[in-house]
Amino acid sequence: MKVLAYAGGEYLTGDDIADALLDYSQALADVGSAASVEIPIVAKDGHHAEATFLVGPASQIVATTAEGEYEELVDDDLVHRLRGLARALHPVAVPVDADDRPTDFDSAI
Repeated sequence: MKVLAYAGGEYLTGDDIADALLDYSQALADVGSAASVEIPIVAKDGHHAEATFLVGPASQIVATTAEGEYEELVDDDLVHRLRGLARALHPVAVPVDADDRPTDFDSAI
């Protein structure tokens, strides 16, 4: 589990969820954009809840590893969606040859 420190609060969530949120936040910052993302968390009383994060260029999120009694939060669909959104913000570079012309796409793969 990881604790996300954000906007003066601390939010306990799963490792993969926290990592995907940070990756998406970085990708948004790279392109000067922002988005709201809702993630599952473990509330202070131990029940599952949701928290919404506004992430992008001004985000200041710190993730730290947390040891505790709670079972790891897992949301594979959310992690997959966030990673896909992050990848979509970083198009794949096309290799160029010495003349600065795109190379044959089939040979570049």
